[in-house]
Amino acid sequence: MKYRWMIFLGAVLTTLGFLDLRADRDEEGAYEALALQEGVVPVGDQTIYILPIRGPIEPALLYVVRRGVREASTMDVDAIFFPMDTPGGAVNVTEDIIELIARMEMPTYTFVEHNAISAGAIIALASDYIYMAPGSKIGDAMPIMMAPGGGIQPLPDAEREKIMSYVDSLVRGIAQRKGRDETLASAMVRPEVELIIDGEVISQEGQLLTLTNQEAERRFGEDQRPLLSEGTVDNFEELLELLGLAEARRIELEVTGAERLARFLQIIGPILMMLGFLGLYLEFQSPGFGLPGIVGIICLILFFAGHHIAGLAGNEEIILFIVGVALIFIEVFVFPGFGIIGITGAALVLWSLLNAMVERIPGDPWMPSLPELQLPLIKLAGAIVGAAFGGIILGRYLPRSTVFHRLVLEDATSREAGYRSSREDRSTWIGKEGETLSPLYPAGSALIDDIRLDVITRGDYIEAGQPVRVVEVHGNRIVVESVPPQADTSAGEPEEK
Repeated sequence: MKYRWMIFLGAVLTTLGFLDLRADRDEEGAYEALALQEGVVPVGDQTIYILPIRGPIEPALLYVVRRGVREASTMDVDAIFFPMDTPGGAVNVTEDIIELIARMEMPTYTFVEHNAISAGAIIALASDYIYMAPGSKIGDAMPIMMAPGGGIQPLPDAEREKIMSYVDSLVRGIAQRKGRDETLASAMVRPEVELIIDGEVISQEGQLLTLTNQEAERRFGEDQRPLLSEGTVDNFEELLELLGLAEARRIELEVTGAERLARFLQIIGPILMMLGFLGLYLEFQSPGFGLPGIVGIICLILFFAGHHIAGLAGNEEIILFIVGVALIFIEVFVFPGFGIIGITGAALVLWSLLNAMVERIPGDPWMPSLPELQLPLIKLAGAIVGAAFGGIILGRYLPRSTVFHRLVLEDATSREAGYRSSREDRSTWIGKEGETLSPLYPAGSALIDDIRLDVITRGDYIEAGQPVRVVEVHGNRIVVESVPPQADTSAGEPEEK
């Protein structure tokens, strides 16, 4: 029993090491596949890299794009293509992806397969050339705030303008960098901006600019520059044929199964963190090590696994978490109480969880800034509050539930009922008194008849060094209660004559 916590810590290291090894093997497999491809596919004078951007723009996607940009730069490709179909996503992740694209020295192309909406439109603007498929759309980049329960959360005018101004400056800066119309970029963000080109109203005031493929490829001015898109092509193969790259060697980024799993785990990260806290809290409230502790550890392993594969949590955060958990176990099981060891362990666990949720790009400092910590702090606080609320609900209603009565042995396994035990009959302990060796909250240890026993109260907290009395015995479960101090009445009694 006393070695189980060491076994589970070993399981943490083994699981995370396995996931890291799987990620490495997936990447090695991708390079091996590339080497095979180089041997069987006709190789032209040019090489292109294909980095798909599909689905929501969220933190885990940033890791995938970062890996693709790093591979493309290392392989010295001639051009990079972004086949895109996205409804949008987080502004901060979008800005990080834009910065990665801006650092590329090779030409960049975006091919809008179906939708490049919101954050997708901003990323497309950052590429050098945009092509679109028939029926595709691009635009509608006005920032919105999503409510925790879903839907759009209304914002005060001042806060709304602050966010709008920031995103407006972001898209105008991209347009300036790529030589595109700044008013067109602003019209995607601000509905009050009216876009007029050559006397023709492209987007009326009060409407956000969203362009179809035919509208985006219209040409204006003396030089007949396209409004946004260079042209419409039926598919990606036709685009390469148009650009003269049909015979170019192709390298396509393959999203691994581990990365897809990481994107899902990263999305449900706050829920996993809350369940982990709740499981460990319930475990510390009961003797031994059982199901709540196992569930809590598994949830926290999944939390770190998702963020680790997604590139958000590094080895440092994992090591800090394991050290913190080890210190907490030492505080609880080796040196009962709650002193400097337990406080240090709790601080390391909280910091590792917080730091694992901070979104970074290469070159960022080790210590995150306050704006970077804002969202992780909200998630961490929400997980702690949710776990506390769940503990209160379970503590109040779980003992009364049918499931609890089925899981907990309530009847004594007595000799009269036909039970036998290789150990002594502990029913004789009822009524004996002793002294607590550790705080009981509600489980701990006590010294009774010079024997150290694992005991538990009926939910009361009893400090160390206090007298207690055994009131119930159910197998190995010994229930004690506090013994009130006896008043000294001898001083007030009259002497007998």
